[in-house]
Amino acid sequence: MKKLLITEKPSVAMEFAKALKINTNRKNGYIESEEWIITWCVGHLVTMSYPEKYDENLKFWRLDTLPFIPEEWKYEIIPAVQNQFEIVKNLLQREDVEEIYNAGDSGREGEYIQRLVFMMANPNPKAKMKRVWIDSQTEEEIQRGIKEAKDLEAYDSLSDSAYLRAKEDYLIGINFSRLLSIIYGRKLAQKINEEKASISVGRVMTCVLGMIVSREREIRDFVKTKYYKIQGIFGTEESTFNGEWKVSEKSSVFESPKLYNENGFKKEQDAKDFIGTLAGKKAIITELKKNKQKENPPLLFNLAEIQNECTKRFKIKPDETLEIIQNLYEKKLVTYPRTDARVLSTAVAKEISKNLNGIAKGYRDEEIQGYIQKMVEEKYSTNLLKTKYVDDKKITDHYAIIPTGQGYENYERLPNLQKEVYKIIVKRFLAIFYPPAEYEKISVVVEIEGETFTAGGKICVKNGYLDILRQKANKQSTENAPNVDNSVEKGENSAQNQEKNEENGKVNNLEILKKLKKGDEIEVQNFEIKDAETSPPTRYNSGSIILAMENAGKLIEDEELREQIKGAGIGTSATRAEIMKKLEKIKYIEINTKTQIITPTQKGEAIYDIVNYAMPDMLNPKLTASWEKGLEMVAKKEIEKEEFMTKLEKYINTKFDKLVVKY
Repeated sequence: MKKLLITEKPSVAMEFAKALKINTNRKNGYIESEEWIITWCVGHLVTMSYPEKYDENLKFWRLDTLPFIPEEWKYEIIPAVQNQFEIVKNLLQREDVEEIYNAGDSGREGEYIQRLVFMMANPNPKAKMKRVWIDSQTEEEIQRGIKEAKDLEAYDSLSDSAYLRAKEDYLIGINFSRLLSIIYGRKLAQKINEEKASISVGRVMTCVLGMIVSREREIRDFVKTKYYKIQGIFGTEESTFNGEWKVSEKSSVFESPKLYNENGFKKEQDAKDFIGTLAGKKAIITELKKNKQKENPPLLFNLAEIQNECTKRFKIKPDETLEIIQNLYEKKLVTYPRTDARVLSTAVAKEISKNLNGIAKGYRDEEIQGYIQKMVEEKYSTNLLKTKYVDDKKITDHYAIIPTGQGYENYERLPNLQKEVYKIIVKRFLAIFYPPAEYEKISVVVEIEGETFTAGGKICVKNGYLDILRQKANKQSTENAPNVDNSVEKGENSAQNQEKNEENGKVNNLEILKKLKKGDEIEVQNFEIKDAETSPPTRYNSGSIILAMENAGKLIEDEELREQIKGAGIGTSATRAEIMKKLEKIKYIEINTKTQIITPTQKGEAIYDIVNYAMPDMLNPKLTASWEKGLEMVAKKEIEKEEFMTKLEKYINTKFDKLVVKY
């Protein structure tokens, strides 16, 4: 009797064959040994049928045939891959197959691809169906995945979620694209100067378009406002420090209409007049705080974070980053890429020394070996169990992207860009074993008869993890404002800000501040008026939009709803890059090849206006994120699939009734 294993594509099948020590010659579309048969899909083999396959009359876009909601769904084999489907189908139906292993991509889409094949192929009913779920393609992980494979039915709820996602996208895309095209197609064509035009909308795609157009219009409508800040220069002629004025309740201009904001005036003359009121008055140090700060290494990469990082560093699109990391995954160098998690599981954390030892022995990079050597010499702990980097509750399908410590036999053949991306992942991974960066911070408040000036600064006294993530972070810096960004997610940014301040000549001498004492009277050397102006929001680039999609739930104003769909974003880690690719392909957006900056096209803005008028909730992250949350609840068995489908159909019918009446 045989065991049949089905992977997502041929290259993955080869890795499974190696792990199972199968050296038998490859046959037409599969590999067979005495015990195993290994075959593969080539992406999707089966797809949902278009409406005209239900009824030829549905090929024509007419109002009286909408909304289209099938009672029984039809599927068909994709013609281009018909041959491979037939091979897989015949193998599934073989009488000598007693166990069938679904070894598709370990995610919702991977589950969907294989379940469609099973649905259309009618496998041998006597065979046991199992699911292989792996986090990397190392031989050890593949062997573990096969050994610990669960019954396929354990993943039925994930399959239900996958089917529902496809049905939702199909129903919303087809019905509303047709409806809006019928109602507004001519108007759109006139606006964009074309003979005819159709309107393409989608559950995720339209919401993302809305984010991009809204941001562009904010920038376009933005009017810079100039205002005037006041800076005091204190100390002796030989050594001075700057303090920024900020209004307080004790200030003579508290709540004055002359103020633009809490630290600036609308008019330069008002600022000059205010300075005049301070002439000859005493300046006293009323507060002086000295403390130490610790800044921990950032969390590990998930797909959105590494896509954003690669856009910033290499100016490449998210789909290119995913393709690179997918290749690193298939070459056994990193763990599963399509993950939303930025932490490790407890089980992985217990075995993490294997990854570290593998990097130390196999990765021939002088810089990386230096970091590992320091870890050994300084005896840095590799126990992550009680740290923020390990949290089983924050993991759904897969943990964060980390190096496996294996696959180095494939490394030298990689293109340079792929090597660079791999190195970024390794450095982020090693950083979590390093100690925090430590800073000495001083904040000073100077008062002049109720008027408050603040100054502050910090100096990095121990680089800690910044030795890895930022080499030049040990320079002295101070800041005029007392607020220092201590976010553990922004270690690299804080270092960059320090360097920027130095370059702009705005770095005060921290040593002067260290010598001050509370209660001291200090000399006022001068007051200066500094021109300032408001800044428009920045455009999205192809990396930052991915992060915005992941965190779209945070854009929801309703606090209760925001908490309810906490963790839900727009799309999934597996689909976000494809959404951007589609928006660009249908010419709703343009992405600058050099900068990766995103701007909407005239057509994209016209579509936005139509959707905003007809069904504005399609542009709101609230709707899209709540649907995504619903799919997640189905996967977790928190609601039944029938409940989700009922709500979806109700939404479509209700929305249609309103739009047709409006038409």
